[in-house]
Amino acid sequence: MGSFLSFLIHPFDTLRKRRNDFDEGNIDDLLYHLTLFFAFGIYTVFRRYQNARNRAVPFHWRTPDAANPNWSAPHIPNARLDSHKWDSGLLPAMGELLGRDYITCFDPATGLHLDTLLADNGPEIQAKIEKATRAQLEWRKTTFADRRRVIRSLKKWLVENQEVCAQTACRDTGKTLVDAELGEIITTCSKMDWLIQHGEQYLKPETRSSPLMMFYKKSQVHYEPLGVVAAIVSWNYPLHNAWSPILASIFAGNGIILKCSEHVLWSTTWFVGAIQQCLRACGFDPELVQLSCCYPDQADALTASPDIKHITFIGSAQVGKLVALAAAPRLTPVTLELGGKDPAIVLPGTDIQKWASVWMRGIFQNAGQNCIGIERLIVHSSIYEEVYQLIVDRVRLLRVGAALAADGVGTGVDMGSMISQERFQTLTDLIAKAKSQGARVEIGGGRLEHPYLTFGAFFQPTVVGDVTPEMDIAQNELFAPVAVIMPYDDIEEAIEIANGTSYALGASVFGPDKYQCLQVAKALECGMVAVNDFGVTYVSVELLLIVITHNVSYISQDLPFGGTKGSGYGRFGGPEGLRSLTNAKAVVVDRWPWLIQTSIPKPLDYPIRSPQQAWDFVSGLIGILYADDWRARFENLQRLIAASR
Repeated sequence: MGSFLSFLIHPFDTLRKRRNDFDEGNIDDLLYHLTLFFAFGIYTVFRRYQNARNRAVPFHWRTPDAANPNWSAPHIPNARLDSHKWDSGLLPAMGELLGRDYITCFDPATGLHLDTLLADNGPEIQAKIEKATRAQLEWRKTTFADRRRVIRSLKKWLVENQEVCAQTACRDTGKTLVDAELGEIITTCSKMDWLIQHGEQYLKPETRSSPLMMFYKKSQVHYEPLGVVAAIVSWNYPLHNAWSPILASIFAGNGIILKCSEHVLWSTTWFVGAIQQCLRACGFDPELVQLSCCYPDQADALTASPDIKHITFIGSAQVGKLVALAAAPRLTPVTLELGGKDPAIVLPGTDIQKWASVWMRGIFQNAGQNCIGIERLIVHSSIYEEVYQLIVDRVRLLRVGAALAADGVGTGVDMGSMISQERFQTLTDLIAKAKSQGARVEIGGGRLEHPYLTFGAFFQPTVVGDVTPEMDIAQNELFAPVAVIMPYDDIEEAIEIANGTSYALGASVFGPDKYQCLQVAKALECGMVAVNDFGVTYVSVELLLIVITHNVSYISQDLPFGGTKGSGYGRFGGPEGLRSLTNAKAVVVDRWPWLIQTSIPKPLDYPIRSPQQAWDFVSGLIGILYADDWRARFENLQRLIAASR
């Protein structure tokens, strides 16, 4: 080791000593050290330049007052999006514009009035599309380094402001802070990290193989920006559902107009405003990203627009079909994510104590309002009663409340409110009907009358056991804090139950034998499946103590997200989702234009002098390239040579 260090410091001196060369006055060592000095200096300057060029740009964005847990405002009884129609005091101070629609924003956990905002009409939506179009003409010229810097700046801001971002999401959706951290912050940070580290890899020109006949050609695929794209997203994760399509779209070089749900217009306005402020701080046009919100009767201004080059839709199957119909006349590509009825199959011999926490999180996270939440727990009859009782016992202990209750009522809550009370009657009817058909309902089943939060949209955590496949509750997406537990006797029956709905988004398989789990997973009709886990095809939510459980959590943004059957088509997320926002252009160029280029052989040159000679030439060429054995290839070579004369 000492000799090695000596060589690094005085290489020539060390070599001379080994050769017994003790000449004095040799300048080799001096030149060596001067070279090292200048090389290190150049490297340092280059690194500083790169760091300065790529460093996150700090920016400030105002904090909404309503994100403070101590904030107060008037309560809205039975709050709805159109509550301003019944209470004129909810309208903006400037008054109501005739002929215009408004959206009442409120906290579903407390009923507090957040704001009443003007809904967009058709001309305003078109004006926003035009603004994004103008900004995209310059943005598409940016480098990947420019785009990474914007995303890196957003990530830095989000990490430093994660508490206020989580509180803002909680205020507008009624979810808990933990659900906001898991479903909003960590997933979005993971998305940004993936784009920074891998985005360029999947969007830079990709070289493809060329056949032997085109050995002198270089074949590539170039992924070019589409222009202005649209994303119509659901309300269950207002930060992530807004940022995820925006980040992917602008990284691909597009402009974007985001149409958010009316239920989360207040928070989405603030979240999108942060992206616009970041673009401004980085020296780019903030008009690149536009936010629109309107009622369904104005949505065609976006979905049928000839200026929109791609649409990503996240929402219900009913609305998704309307979006696809509106886009069809102009052949606008559409990616549809239409929800699911995700099964989790529990195989015989499964350690239920080990996985109970994962099932609870998969069912009740975000009050069950989760696209890839566990909607059906399909359990083998040998362990069914044990699983059923375990879930019931744990559900009894769930604390329901508001994360941002000013009086501290929400401190330590496990589950927040639903987005509104609109679906309460439908849910209650489905549960009651299942009970009348033989299902067990020992806990929950209807609206929760909270003793302190009387204006909140709380639904009781519910367990429905002994559910059979023909029951409506086993077929319809609930999107609610309801555990549907179904027994089965053999694995083929479990697979049949799992595949027995119109949905096919995600799934899970739990069991002691990995290979058996994989066999079951392969038999499931879905777009994503996790073995002995839940949701890890997009994001893991089981942030447990790794030292105790030896269960390493991770977040995967490298996989495509989407389903099949009634859950939609297309993918967002991963390389497939990123590339879907581009035009995949095939480009073929000469490798050595100075040496060889395409020329037309005389037998094939127009006008063709001899059809028979042309036929012999082409068939001989095919035989040379594709015949099974060398003898046949040699015979076809002779045929081709003869035809060339």
